[in-house]
Amino acid sequence: MTLDELETYGMVRMTDDEIRGYLASQSVGVLGLPAADAPSMRPLSFGYDGESRLYFLYLLGAESRKAELSSRADAARFLVYSAETPFNWRSVLLSGSVAEVPEAERAAATETLTGAWRPDVFERASATEETGLYRFDVDEQIGIKHLGLPPEFEPAGGDGAE
Repeated sequence: MTLDELETYGMVRMTDDEIRGYLASQSVGVLGLPAADAPSMRPLSFGYDGESRLYFLYLLGAESRKAELSSRADAARFLVYSAETPFNWRSVLLSGSVAEVPEAERAAATETLTGAWRPDVFERASATEETGLYRFDVDEQIGIKHLGLPPEFEPAGGDGAE
């Protein structure tokens, strides 16, 4: 079923401003990177610059498949979503590229990660282990949402008139 078809059921496309606002209010999503056998999907904390870039702090350790795949990827996707109830949810899918942040840009990019939610285990490990700062440059974005009421709470006739 296409997005256009789902609109008849109450799903709505988000505007660019709504997408920016949503990304600014979130800090966790799923990074999709191409791999030989199947896409590699990684949950990640992120910081958003308010325009067209996300930033990720990779915990590298002795080796990092995520860093390896990121360096080889020509294209990547990042999904941010929330589902509060079956009638109240949002989803933003970003397409673009991912690359390590050059040292000269690292300080400014790190600022976007301030306040981003991170699991405690990664926070503690990043204090002593090697990390890499990566950016996701957004080329395309699509956001969808459904903020309706359950059918039993909708007004009779569906048009608000009684």
